[in-house]
Amino acid sequence: MNPNIKALSRIASSHERTIIGLMSGTSVDGLDIAICKIWGSGKSTKINVTHHTTIPYAPEFKTAIAQIFSVKAVNLEQVTLLHAHIARVHASMVLSALNSWGIQASSVDLIASHGQTIYHAPKFMHPQSAYGNATLQIGDGDIISTATGIITLSDFRQKHIAAGGEGAPLALYGDTILFASETENRILLNMGGIANFTYLPAGQTTNIISTDVGPANTLIDGYVKANYDGLNYDVNGEIASSGTINEAFVNAALAHPFFSASFPKTIGPELFNQAFIAAACKTAGIVTMPHEDMVASLSYITARVITDGIHKMVGNASKEIVIYASGGGIHNAYIMQQLQNLCPHASFKNLETLGVHPDAKEAVLFAILANEAVAGSPTLSMGKVSFPQ
Repeated sequence: MNPNIKALSRIASSHERTIIGLMSGTSVDGLDIAICKIWGSGKSTKINVTHHTTIPYAPEFKTAIAQIFSVKAVNLEQVTLLHAHIARVHASMVLSALNSWGIQASSVDLIASHGQTIYHAPKFMHPQSAYGNATLQIGDGDIISTATGIITLSDFRQKHIAAGGEGAPLALYGDTILFASETENRILLNMGGIANFTYLPAGQTTNIISTDVGPANTLIDGYVKANYDGLNYDVNGEIASSGTINEAFVNAALAHPFFSASFPKTIGPELFNQAFIAAACKTAGIVTMPHEDMVASLSYITARVITDGIHKMVGNASKEIVIYASGGGIHNAYIMQQLQNLCPHASFKNLETLGVHPDAKEAVLFAILANEAVAGSPTLSMGKVSFPQ
């Protein structure tokens, strides 16, 4: 037997696996790294997140990614070079984190690498009738596995595309495995660049839906970067708190047909960008707006699209829902207060109350997908396998 296949077989049949989950999202601010001890698979999965960190990207690395991120026309050479370079950077970050924790790479069974999304193209977003849903993440798994010496699973979203999906959101699978409850109606809310949630009705394996609902931080971050020197985001929502919501702008933005489309659906910065803001201003007849008012309005839009989605999903039962929040948006006090104002009967909790740090959640979810790929049901098998030798 090929030694690589033999090693994978041993890992798959083991009672316990150590898997590193890696996640770099649409905020493109750094790499989330989570070391997970995982027992079992499927509904019997047990997990212990032993270590997690986020390693920030260097400014020049972020600039290089920004040149090809969520734009239609790019330099093909730059895409090709970054496919390899991102993998090398991620591998270096993994080794650095392991070294800081005093953990040997040889003690890790698998790496689950999400890669860096550079373009998300569900069919409704492109006019080309001959083509279907598509999405592209770069950061070559072969390079990560060779550089770290650890078997690596990557490119998870392509199986979802192959099965007729849009490649996102994949949180449904990990959320169901880790967080479903027999007694509590739950919404697992993630607020990264894009806002998405998974609805988990108590004691049910059907009627579970995971969907994007609209922008979380992407519009706010983009506007702050463009208009406030030295700032990359609205720290704790302080700028928004000093502004006034412009209702005409909000109404124009929320009139976009994406928001009335049925669930589940996916989206990305390909739609929600500075051009989207400009179009909403034009529709509303707004020539200028104080920066703080724009940030307040964009932050309110984030809260609205989330709570509108929750109300659409659960109707008048929102008072019976517990909403567990994660992602960078939870650190924005203005958004969190608006969420509570707009959904006053729901209970909002930090995901950490369920045993997973909110900043580690997405990395953990990809570790769960890797675990299912090697040790779970064939009905949930995502990711391409790269061997270190």
